Amino acid sequence: MTEVSAAKRVHIIQGEYKVVTDPDVFLSTILGSCVAACLRDPVAGVGGMNHFLLPGSAAAMTSGGDATRYGVHLMELLINGLLKKGARRDRLEAKIFGGAKTIASFSNVGEQNAAFAVQFLKDEGIPIVGSSTGGDHGRKLEFWPISGRARQYPLTGAETQKTVALEQRPVIVPKPVETSIEFF
Repeated sequence: MTEVSAAKRVHIIQGEYKVVTDPDVFLSTILGSCVAACLRDPVAGVGGMNHFLLPGSAAAMTSGGDATRYGVHLMELLINGLLKKGARRDRLEAKIFGGAKTIASFSNVGEQNAAFAVQFLKDEGIPIVGSSTGGDHGRKLEFWPISGRARQYPLTGAETQKTVALEQRPVIVPKPVETSIEFF
């Protein structure tokens, strides 16, 4: 039985992150201009992945944007999730993937995403031990968080266009529930 067939796959979609401690689990995602950051603590045996659409900033999130689309939010969630499962910040290592320029006439958000991830990890003192970013085709990514192994498959033009369509679809943001009462 091969490693892939014996393992349990958990698929990560745009705006999600997952943290795992099970050595039989691998994480997968499909990337176009989006970026996935894969972090792990090899000593604690914990790792995870996120998948973000835009680099983002605190200002972008407070202006009504969906926080799960932004790298700044998902990077923090992933790191905090790892720490809650026993990782230590000083032992974390990272791999980053994605950031393709999938539409020639489209702004190069993929390059911005990749640059954001590199700078964020540098600012946090987390070494990048592997990366594959840029290019003009999407990629399918598989990451084994416990071992740190990563494997990617390039997508064909048609597969890349399908991924781009998914990345560009509007994200439905639920309207906030009013939590205050105004007395007259």
